[in-house]
Amino acid sequence: MKLLGFIGGMNWQSTVEYYKTINKLVSERLGKNYSAKIILYSVNFEEILELEMQNDWRAVTDKMIEISNSLEMAGAEALVICSNTMHLIAEDLENNASIPIISVIDATAESLKNNNIKFIGLLGTKFTMTRDFYKKTLTEKHGLKVSIPNSEDIEVINDIIYKELAYGIINPSSKKELLRIINNLISQGVQGIILGCTELPLIIQKEDIQVPLFDTLETHMKAALEYSLTDNK
Repeated sequence: MKLLGFIGGMNWQSTVEYYKTINKLVSERLGKNYSAKIILYSVNFEEILELEMQNDWRAVTDKMIEISNSLEMAGAEALVICSNTMHLIAEDLENNASIPIISVIDATAESLKNNNIKFIGLLGTKFTMTRDFYKKTLTEKHGLKVSIPNSEDIEVINDIIYKELAYGIINPSSKKELLRIINNLISQGVQGIILGCTELPLIIQKEDIQVPLFDTLETHMKAALEYSLTDNK
């Protein structure tokens, strides 16, 4: 089993779910008392969030490169960024490391294609929904069609993520708003919905909607498990 370097803390509630999920998958696959081999670097999310809100992605990138290098020096054989949004700088991290990054976007795209999904709705932070890094990978690299909510609904989702879910607050009225937004995307013809933020599965579940729901956290951890158990020698 390869040693995986996790960059977490964005935020800690979702990082707990990452840790639980990867170990649950390892246990289901290998049985007995097996658990995942992980080094976790948990950041102070307030520092990262302030830089994000200032749109200072250069400073964010520098911090993440330093962290990824420290994980590599500690023996990590692959990096896992425990955040969809932070994949905005994944290419920069990979260019400064000699170990691979297990991409949540690529893992999600493969899951979509395996389920014959060609037109997908994307939910996440404002960065994830409006910047090119997520949509461009899905469309240009994987040949998928992507729809996002309108500008007003993007702000609604972003507020729910950062002002409620990031603090572990589950508000029924917010869930109702998210379902309204999802149903608007479904009315446009999307065949499934990507929960492109690791906090969103805390409030939206598969049984809540009429099309397939793709939990990126679980999909990401399945890809990490496969890499960890694959002999590349």
